[in-house]
Amino acid sequence: MSRPWKGWWANCPPYALALFLAASPVLAVQPDEMLADPILESRAREISRDIRCPVCQGETIDDSNAPISRDLRLIIRERLVAGDTDAEVVDYIVARYGEGVLFNPPAEGANLVLWLAGPALLLGGIGVALAAGRRRRAPEVALSAEEETRLKEILKE
Repeated sequence: MSRPWKGWWANCPPYALALFLAASPVLAVQPDEMLADPILESRAREISRDIRCPVCQGETIDDSNAPISRDLRLIIRERLVAGDTDAEVVDYIVARYGEGVLFNPPAEGANLVLWLAGPALLLGGIGVALAAGRRRRAPEVALSAEEETRLKEILKE
């Protein structure tokens, strides 16, 4: 069967292309975890987007399928149902798991060093680059007459 169009999809079976186009990202939040109250559920989702999975490190607990992420999602929802504010829920999670679970830790205390290290290194790098550029553009010092004659003697040898 020849197809009139050209491209990478020309040799793919039609069902493969349909599956490719229908694929969408799936979140790890299970239907049995979701709260009935849409306001509480949206608050839980907002909080879980800022919490890092302790196992995966590069994913939020909302995206991770790790059992610890499920436990954290359930804890967040339990605390919200109990009446905690968003800040109290985050403080509870941080108290149990440490600041390493936050994607954006607060810029205070020891974390302040981490927040300031990037800009400081950038400014230091710019300073080094400017200093190196100035050294390269420094005018050459002219040789004295005595040095000129000595140089000619060396080159003759």
